[in-house]
Amino acid sequence: MRVGAEADVTFTDLLANGQAVGRSGGVVIFCFGPLPRERARVRVVSAKPKYMVAEMLELLEPSPDRVNPFCPVFGVCGGCQVQHLSYPGQLAWKREVVRNALGRIGGFVGIDVREPIGMSDPRNYRNKMSLVVEQASASPTIGFYQQRSHDVVPIDACPIVAPQLSDYIGRLNRARGDPAVLPALLETQHVVARSARATQQSVATFTTVGPSAAVERAATAIAAQLPGTVGIVNSFDLNSANAIMGRTQRVVWGEQDIEEFLGGVRFRVSPGSFFQVNVEIVDRIFAFLQPGLREPRRIVDLYCGAGTFSLFFANAGSTVTGVEENPQAVIEARANAELNGLESRVAFHAGRVEELARTPTLHAALGKAEIVFLDPPRKGSEEAALRAVAASAVPNVWYLSCDPATLARDLKVLVANGYRLGVVQPFDMFPQTGHVETLVTLYHQTGVLDTCPNQLTYATSPNSRASS
Repeated sequence: MRVGAEADVTFTDLLANGQAVGRSGGVVIFCFGPLPRERARVRVVSAKPKYMVAEMLELLEPSPDRVNPFCPVFGVCGGCQVQHLSYPGQLAWKREVVRNALGRIGGFVGIDVREPIGMSDPRNYRNKMSLVVEQASASPTIGFYQQRSHDVVPIDACPIVAPQLSDYIGRLNRARGDPAVLPALLETQHVVARSARATQQSVATFTTVGPSAAVERAATAIAAQLPGTVGIVNSFDLNSANAIMGRTQRVVWGEQDIEEFLGGVRFRVSPGSFFQVNVEIVDRIFAFLQPGLREPRRIVDLYCGAGTFSLFFANAGSTVTGVEENPQAVIEARANAELNGLESRVAFHAGRVEELARTPTLHAALGKAEIVFLDPPRKGSEEAALRAVAASAVPNVWYLSCDPATLARDLKVLVANGYRLGVVQPFDMFPQTGHVETLVTLYHQTGVLDTCPNQLTYATSPNSRASS
């Protein structure tokens, strides 16, 4: 097959980026548009040594899981990959993505991957959005990046972000005609807005190359255009040409924090904080873990961010040691502990997990811990951190991952160093996309096993009482 060739292809798989996978004449074909179990007429647009990339010309046999996308720019905008797949179909597919990664990368055969826990309504869930402001004309284009491109797709609303944030998109577009706001937009590269479900507060951050007097002058007018806004921030000092936010944040109107309430804990969240974008699913993860916290536990939270899970654990009565590389996140975690009166139950340490694992403080905390909670970035955990956990023989590891591939890789290390898999529970943190969050519990093979009410396997050391 050559570029320009056409073929009828039956597709059998779907990648996380939304490309369907099929074969024609023994050649692998990747194509956006089809779903597994669909046959489509395609045209080859790119030929590689081991595969072809095609475009769909006609859908010949649709899948029973196919639905009409609800967003008019789906397939052009790069934000969503699977709006054309029914929500039950998305959950079933993500379950297989996790199962396949565990088998192919981790070597785990016959693992029971539970059905994903999803949303009641898989729309309007994101509490943070990053808009692109393209300066191609005297009236900037506001939208999201196009799929596989840095071109901008103009939009006036988004059905994936929280309704308050979706409303802001249209309001910012209309503000281009306001002479008090336009000069600020002409200097802005990105607008990052974050909202809180509990309080309906929001903060809008305008990212510019350097400190912007135009953004500062326009701040009051911008705030008047965006109901619920409690702060306007100017972000600058970019560390790369593609940076969405700069290293410096300057409040030019109001305040930079919004307040969210989650799992019985109050959180003050700043624009640059790492805070989960889907609070409904975080609530469901909390509920899933709650039976394992019926009695106070000693927990080490590695990659703790701004302390979302640490404070939930502490509020349930546990004693927590949190470790986070970002010093600003640690400052926020400590402030939120104080806000909730939990200072006596949590201790946060700033530094790389791999380096702090060798210090006496963290070594002692691991030696006493009943649970290690891991929530690393997409790249997964460093092997040195995993080996430090294994060397301490902590009875339980709860690993929350946003990438099945790095999860499988890291689980393989833990299992090779004395752990066994317990529960594998996916959560649909990112509906309509190819991403899936997965919680895996592991227990040390020397532990005494018990089972929590939701079958969350829990282990205690041989000399202690199994109390779950």
